[in-house]
Amino acid sequence: MAKLIINSYEEFASHLGEKLGESDWLQVDQERINMYADATLDHQWIHVDVERAKEESPYHSTIAHGYLTLSLLPYLWQQIVEVRNIKMLVNYGMDKMRFGQPVITGSRVRMITKLHNIQNLRGICKVEVDFKIEIENQRKPALEGISTFLYYFN
Repeated sequence: MAKLIINSYEEFASHLGEKLGESDWLQVDQERINMYADATLDHQWIHVDVERAKEESPYHSTIAHGYLTLSLLPYLWQQIVEVRNIKMLVNYGMDKMRFGQPVITGSRVRMITKLHNIQNLRGICKVEVDFKIEIENQRKPALEGISTFLYYFN
């Protein structure tokens, strides 16, 4: 699916209730998990100790941090929508966020989005996007919720 190009509030609003698109698949490997653990100081064994996880984890593998999966949202979102003619973009909030299942190391994930709501707040475009981060070949998503962005158009 081609990236959706948005040039104005009106163009964005025309997609209300529609699927906006889906990202490419991204592999979540042990190197990415280890870098995230180092950046966040979260070195829980279920994420970083490959040998222990093989023996003691119910998944028989390390898994990605839930917040690592969440942190991929901006990268995956940029693959789906490009908003032009803006001064600034602000991540405003998250609602109804739920972790459905862990991302086993080596799995691939992608994001699917739908425009949930859009408002013009005195020139600031408030966009609420339903998102779902899917795991390849899994029925249940890794993560889903509503992400809110503020776009300041020129």
